[in-house]
Amino acid sequence: MDSSIRRGSFEMVAAMLISGTIGWFVLVSGQPVLDVVFWRCVFGAGTLLLICLAMGFLKPGILTLTTFALAVLSGVAIVGNWVLLFASYSRASIAIGTAVYNVQPFMLVGLAALFLGEKITVPKLFWLAVSFVGMLAIVSAHGSQGGSGDDYLVGIALALGAAFLYAVAALIIKRLSGTPPHLIALIQVCTGILLLAPWANTRGLPGDVGALASLVTLGIVHTGVMYVLLYGAIQKLPTALTGALSFIYPIAAIFVDWFAFGHRLEPLQWLGVAAILLAAAGMQQGWWFKPAIKPAAIKPD
Repeated sequence: MDSSIRRGSFEMVAAMLISGTIGWFVLVSGQPVLDVVFWRCVFGAGTLLLICLAMGFLKPGILTLTTFALAVLSGVAIVGNWVLLFASYSRASIAIGTAVYNVQPFMLVGLAALFLGEKITVPKLFWLAVSFVGMLAIVSAHGSQGGSGDDYLVGIALALGAAFLYAVAALIIKRLSGTPPHLIALIQVCTGILLLAPWANTRGLPGDVGALASLVTLGIVHTGVMYVLLYGAIQKLPTALTGALSFIYPIAAIFVDWFAFGHRLEPLQWLGVAAILLAAAGMQQGWWFKPAIKPAAIKPD
C-alpha cells in the first residue's frame, strides 16, 4: 500500500472513531443543547484559529466577499445541524439518531437535482428506496428505547432535520472548491458563536469538572483535531475509500451507545440501521446490478 494512502487511511479511521464518540460527550456534559453547541464553537474556534495561523490561511486575498458569504451561510446550516442532531440523542438514542442522520447523502442528491440540475438515476432511486424501508423499520419500533413513542419520533424527526441541514451545507461547500477547508471550518464555528450567543448561557462555563472536560473535548478534539484528520485524509485518499471508511462513524456511535448507556437495539431497529447504511454505501460506492455477459456464439468455419 502506498505510504500516503496508508497515512490517509489511519487519519480517516481516527477521525471517524472520534466522531463516533461525540454523542457520549454531549450527553455526559449534562448541559442544554444550545450551550453544548455554543461552547463547542468557542473551543473549536480557538483551536482552528491556531491551525489556520500555523498553515498560513489567514493571509489577505485568500477569501473573496462571495466565498466568505457562502462560508458563513454554510456555517448557519452546520450549526443548525449540530443543534438538531445533539437534541435527537436524548430522545431517540445516539445509535438511532446517528443511523437516521446517515440518510443525508440522499437529501444531497435531491438538492443537487433540484438546484444543480443533476440527474437522479435508477440506481440512486433503488438505494433511496432501500433507505426508506430502513427508516420505516426504525420508526415502526418507536418507544422501544424506554421513552414515550412521541419522544422517540421527535428524536427521529430531529435527526432527519439535521441530515437535511448537513446536505444544505454540503451543497454550499461544493461552491467553495479551492478554499482551504480549515478556514471554512473556522468561519463556520465563528458563525455559530455569533448565532448562539443570544440564546446560550454565556455567563460562564459549568463548574462541574466532568461537564467542563466534555465541552472542552468537543471543541478541541471533536472539532479542531477531527477536522485536521478528516481533511488530511480526504486529500490523500481516493473518493471510494473515503466513502467506505466513513461508515466507521455510525458503527462506532452504535457501539458507544451500547457500552456507555446500555441502549441495545431491537432486531427490527438493527434491520433498519443496516438497510440505511447499506443504501448509503451502495450509493456512494456506485454499487449496482450488472447484467451477465453472454458468451459469444461460436461461428462454424
